[in-house]
Amino acid sequence: MNTKLYVGNLSFDALENDLQDLFSQHGPVTEVNLVQDRVTGKARGFAFVTMSTKEGADAAVQALNGKEFKGRALTVNEARPREERSGGGGGGGGRGPRRY
Repeated sequence: MNTKLYVGNLSFDALENDLQDLFSQHGPVTEVNLVQDRVTGKARGFAFVTMSTKEGADAAVQALNGKEFKGRALTVNEARPREERSGGGGGGGGRGPRRY
């Protein structure tokens, strides 16, 4: 069973290969997703790493949460499922047109 981990407080010069190497010390890694800004393409300072086993994921959290990596203390925990985004803004609900 794959387990997805959230990795926060990443150095902006961290690469997917760096994370692959770091996390694979604790178990098989199936995917690394370094989140980037859609407009600039620059790293946003967090990533998701998917481990192929729950045991490997637990070991990675235990070993790497709070550990310094590329000059920053990592935040590593099990990723929460994405919440459904609700519909649009809905607009203002103003008082209607002015009547004189």
